[in-house]
Amino acid sequence: MTTPETTDIEVTETRVSHPEGAIHVRIWSPVNIAGDEPVRNPIVLFHDSLGCVELWRDFPARLCEATGRRVIAYDRLGFGRSDARHDRPGLDFIAEEARRYFGVLRAQLGLPGFVLLGHSVGGGMAVNCAAAFPDECEALITVAAQAFTEDRTTASIAVAKTQFADEQQFQRLVRYHGDNARWVLEAWTETWLHPGFASWSLADTLPHVRCPVLAIHGTEDEYGSNRHPQMIAELSAGPARAEILANTGHVPHRERPEQVLDLISGFLAAR
Repeated sequence: MTTPETTDIEVTETRVSHPEGAIHVRIWSPVNIAGDEPVRNPIVLFHDSLGCVELWRDFPARLCEATGRRVIAYDRLGFGRSDARHDRPGLDFIAEEARRYFGVLRAQLGLPGFVLLGHSVGGGMAVNCAAAFPDECEALITVAAQAFTEDRTTASIAVAKTQFADEQQFQRLVRYHGDNARWVLEAWTETWLHPGFASWSLADTLPHVRCPVLAIHGTEDEYGSNRHPQMIAELSAGPARAEILANTGHVPHRERPEQVLDLISGFLAAR
């Protein structure tokens, strides 16, 4: 596989205006791409339930370098450096990201086309965005995404809820989310553990995803079995495949960065 050659990566930040508040965005752009390289659609990242731009760490920069594409990450409202969100997310919050927020972000950033990449619950959001914008979405990548509510998922969330009752553990969230940390935690635990969320699934959405799909998952993922990437690959309408990584947990891009970057860059190079 040929990796696009860059001499530098430019990092910029901006704010997207939404009727409910400002959304913090960070963009990694390759510099000095060879003159014969085509302009590629950017990759938009969707973070997990406790995540934010900062928690992607060095992955966006490495992804930018490996693919020769701009990489765009944003903090959902209520998370990281975006404005606070005071209402509790509804039980349809995963689909809501596509119809209520992503369209505004896409329009203000001027994205005629894009690749979507989501981790964990961000994967479900990316699926919904791919279904909502089928003509604009070049490809979809999910990493440790949930496709339905599984006992393993809710059991691990219940354990995490207990762990975050420890003040030292909770301060880890404060470090990234500041005064919004309690909201972030409860938006995750109280929504996923709500009895009404037990029937949630991507089954009705996936058939509307027409772009190529790569579903990456770890065999030891405590928040979901291999059935999740298999379901994503099986129900998507376009060409799709699941890649199951051995001895890997819920954060493959941190646990197996080289392998994940190789999978993604190879998948996108074939487009």
